[in-house]
Amino acid sequence: MATGNQSKKAKKKKSKTTARIVIFAIEIIIILVMLVVVAKVFKTTEEVEGPHYAEIEETQIVINSEVVENPVLKGYWNIALFGVDATTDSQLYKGSRSDSMMVASVNLDTGDIKLVSVYRDTYLNQGNDSYRKANNAYSTGGAEQAIGMLNMNLDLDIKDFVTVNYQGLIDCINGLGGIYLDIDSAEIKHINNYQITISKDVLDGDYVPVEETGYQKVDGLQAAAYCRIRYTKGDDFKRAERQREVIQAIADQAKEADVATLTKVFTKVINNVYTSISQDDILGMLNEVGNYSIVDEGGFPHEDMRTVGTIGTKGSCVIPVSLEENVQWLHEFLFDDSEYTVSSDVKDYSQRIEEETSPYIQR
Repeated sequence: MATGNQSKKAKKKKSKTTARIVIFAIEIIIILVMLVVVAKVFKTTEEVEGPHYAEIEETQIVINSEVVENPVLKGYWNIALFGVDATTDSQLYKGSRSDSMMVASVNLDTGDIKLVSVYRDTYLNQGNDSYRKANNAYSTGGAEQAIGMLNMNLDLDIKDFVTVNYQGLIDCINGLGGIYLDIDSAEIKHINNYQITISKDVLDGDYVPVEETGYQKVDGLQAAAYCRIRYTKGDDFKRAERQREVIQAIADQAKEADVATLTKVFTKVINNVYTSISQDDILGMLNEVGNYSIVDEGGFPHEDMRTVGTIGTKGSCVIPVSLEENVQWLHEFLFDDSEYTVSSDVKDYSQRIEEETSPYIQR
């Protein structure tokens, strides 16, 4: 049992972490930047009301019973990051698919951050004993069901989340003056095609074509289009990799920005943010903000333990060949836990996935 001092220490660690990270997301990307942006904005900008806040009771979040007792997870703050195809405020909360999902795991002792994309088409338990694509959970039951889906299938203890709609990425990157990406010859055509599609929805059809390959500065719309590309070698898996690449590029650019620039970015983007991270946590700590960084990233299911197949009317899915083995890999990757044994719940889900998908795929 934790003592009073230990409890206070743990709470202080979380406040420090919260004050370091700001998270924005969009339909197919989630942007992890420094929370110092948010903290300083709340201190300097009275007219900003803050993000759409979700006060979710811990009793509402599904966590596998064996995971609750896992001491390893006590040293990490795990956050679900959702990018949804919402065009209205109400769709931030429910009714839109989370076409981008990531888990950001923050080591509370070292400040190391690891990112894992959960592929949107992954065939998983939806939290209601129904199995289908992972991105359906947010549409059906909002953040609560989507978090529960991640916790149940991955043996995690996520309690916090951040969701951002379509406009957030564009405004964030433009506010930072652009970011730097390395665009290859296979990507350039698709970037411009996706710009046309996105610009019709949010920018009245205006866009600037990308005309050359190579390492270059791109604007918000160009970066959003880059993140949507799936018709190159690597398809949806490569797309998730691009999303993580853009996260890192934005984090790098944000580190170079001054407070005035970050304040403007936050003011522009915040209305597109829906989060469980409270303003009190955001304001909790402004010091020691220089020790946190993204140190590694990956995708779930792991490339050596996944396949694809069309599962009847549920469509083309990414299938964990063994959910159990994938979850073991995930815990080693995120938490350096090479001895992890999955919960009995995950063993059940793993067997069910195999039973339902075996008729449709060649293993």
